[in-house]
Amino acid sequence: MELEKKYDELKNILRKLEKVVIAYSGGVDSTFLLKVAYDELGENVLAVTVDTPMYPKSEKELAIEIGKEIGVTHKILEIKDGNEIIKFNPEDRCYVCKKNIFKNIKEIGKKNYIENILDGSNTDDLKTYRPGKKALEELEIISPLVLANLNKLEIRKLSKKLELETHNKPSFSCLMTRFEYGEEVTKEKLKEIENCENFLKEIGFKNYRVRKHKHIARIEVDKDERVKFFDIEIFDKVNKYFKSQGFKYVTVDLDGYISGSMDIDIKK
Repeated sequence: MELEKKYDELKNILRKLEKVVIAYSGGVDSTFLLKVAYDELGENVLAVTVDTPMYPKSEKELAIEIGKEIGVTHKILEIKDGNEIIKFNPEDRCYVCKKNIFKNIKEIGKKNYIENILDGSNTDDLKTYRPGKKALEELEIISPLVLANLNKLEIRKLSKKLELETHNKPSFSCLMTRFEYGEEVTKEKLKEIENCENFLKEIGFKNYRVRKHKHIARIEVDKDERVKFFDIEIFDKVNKYFKSQGFKYVTVDLDGYISGSMDIDIKK
């Protein structure tokens, strides 16, 4: 009953906005937000997906596919020159990057006479280290899922009810989170990580991160998936493939997947 009230509140929030641009990644949260917004506002919804080396090609393709299924007008925003300032991966990288991306999305909104720019942040995001939140606040980006007090689990439940294929999709984050702060990040390094993570997906892992520590790959997988590495054949396949991508050493983190593990030493 409580969840239905939150769902109704979300729909009320969206109806009051009348016309919106939604920053849409194809992930659990933004897909759910897009679907509800489209159901409520129809052609008054514009979805914008960012095309950048920091996000895998497969994520963009999935976003395009789901956008077509929903029926929404969908634009791809290519970011070419905005990454120079964050190439050495500063601690405020997320803030700088979000600011640049959402400034561009706001420009798209202006060209389409839409003032309300939305993102898919949920209440769980308020509890973690997310320097990009400051950029959203400065640019007055609206987070309807937060306003409706919806968390990730609730969004997954409602997504399943709406028959969205993303209801059980693993969480994903920008590939820049795979690098140590201060390391120079190149398109080649981003592709190396993307290829290795795609390989883990291909051999059956569901939730994973490949963290790069110079020439060392530190693999994180869900705790209940760690047992797969007791299979020597899996070990050999992963080791061989990762080294073909440029890593000298390949390791598995015994702690398993930890969201934001590169941020442990950052003062929050």
